[in-house]
Amino acid sequence: MLPLDDILVFDLSRVLSGPYCSMHLADFGARVVKLEKPGEGDDTRAFGPPFVGGESTYFLSINRNKESLAIDLKHPEGRELALSIAAKADVLLENFRPGTLDRLGLGYERLRAVNPRLIYASISGFGHTGLPEYTARPGYDLVVQGLGGLASLTGEPGRQPLKCGVSIADLVSGFYALIGILVALHARQRTGRGQHVDVSMLDGQIALLTYQAGIHFATGKNPSRMGNRHPSIAPYETYRTDDGWLNIAVGNDALWRSFAAKVLKDPALAADPRFVTNSARVENRESLGALLEPLIAARPSAFWLEKLDAAGVPAGPIYSVAEALAHPQVVAREMVVPLEHQTAGPIRVTGVPVRLSETPGTVRTAPPRLGEHTRALLEELLQLDGARLDRLAADGVISAS
Repeated sequence: MLPLDDILVFDLSRVLSGPYCSMHLADFGARVVKLEKPGEGDDTRAFGPPFVGGESTYFLSINRNKESLAIDLKHPEGRELALSIAAKADVLLENFRPGTLDRLGLGYERLRAVNPRLIYASISGFGHTGLPEYTARPGYDLVVQGLGGLASLTGEPGRQPLKCGVSIADLVSGFYALIGILVALHARQRTGRGQHVDVSMLDGQIALLTYQAGIHFATGKNPSRMGNRHPSIAPYETYRTDDGWLNIAVGNDALWRSFAAKVLKDPALAADPRFVTNSARVENRESLGALLEPLIAARPSAFWLEKLDAAGVPAGPIYSVAEALAHPQVVAREMVVPLEHQTAGPIRVTGVPVRLSETPGTVRTAPPRLGEHTRALLEELLQLDGARLDRLAADGVISAS
């Protein structure tokens, strides 16, 4: 038994934020029916290269454990089919621009009237409330990272702002939608009623600012790009070694004493008044860097890692994606999972990052082909017979692979 195996999710979302959310729901047993446009499908089916056996690796990375239902929402019968499924669902997830589904007759107020228990989760760039000139805008990760302040903090001092190496605004909004759905499901157990979960990509980026926002609230100043340095902890950054790069995280004064005495073999440095406390080290980080950088650069990474590990000082190399995925602990935690796809053949996906001791999530099925489950789903959920399905297919309302 999986913890969400009694939950039916009707997933109208596409691209990244919504599918990432519904993938995690599916991992824990929710039945996720993924609505796609006939003939085209989710936009990410065309994202590439790379492709594997004609399948987009982008799509494959976030759509496991789902069933694909291809219905044309622009067709009146398609909308009626979608409405009928929503009437049976526990959760509807969508990431259209606000107002789009209202115009199609599938907005929250309409669906709440036919299914009062429905959790209707919306992800958008700027939310369903607030200033109309923003709620109407599309949400794109690159734009929202900039508007949310995150890009202003990413990169080297004096150089251009940088986005994160993954689409963090999309992914975080997917996480927040996941939280909202689970909280709303819990609330429904007590009230018997569903509700609207409204998640904004911009809100998610603002929430991520945490201590950087705290610095601004306290000082009135703008935190600036510091590369891999931490604004409030030192030494806590990336150092060049003789043969690469190394992250060293001296997160408190006890670690500083171990670092100075056991790694650098310089007990006097630990007692230097410029560095004896974290506050002093932050205030004197330039002087500290002038001492540490040439020392660390003189030896290879392996030399330092051995000493840092022995001293109990957190540290680690900077791996490539390939190296990270092959790390023994990643393998031991089953964070890379092999699957067999009908057209792509053998593929690998990332694993389930949340471990439950009694009802763990699982990666069970490969991402679906476009419309792979259309006929079976409509037969099961809506009791449509073969003749009706044939007519719907002939009229272009549905498609099936």
